[in-house]
Amino acid sequence: MADTCTHLDQIAFTELPTEIPGCEDCLKIGARWLHLRMCHSCGHIACCDDSPNRHATAHFHASDHPLIRSAEPGERWSWCYVDELAFELT
Repeated sequence: MADTCTHLDQIAFTELPTEIPGCEDCLKIGARWLHLRMCHSCGHIACCDDSPNRHATAHFHASDHPLIRSAEPGERWSWCYVDELAFELT
């Protein structure tokens, strides 16, 4: 595990959309989710690993976009899949 994230240069999206109807992938297949995450590279909204389909992690594997942030109200933490590091942007 790294001490610092080495992928911060890949952040293009920091702010959440005004309205988030749910996990984009779950909505397409009629599935349910628990918590939402946003990809810092492309803004894709997907479900967490506690959700049945783990779409945020699937998005990482399909896209190689390494960073997500929580899309839950009141949460500002981010996660780097590659460096296995949680952090908050200031």
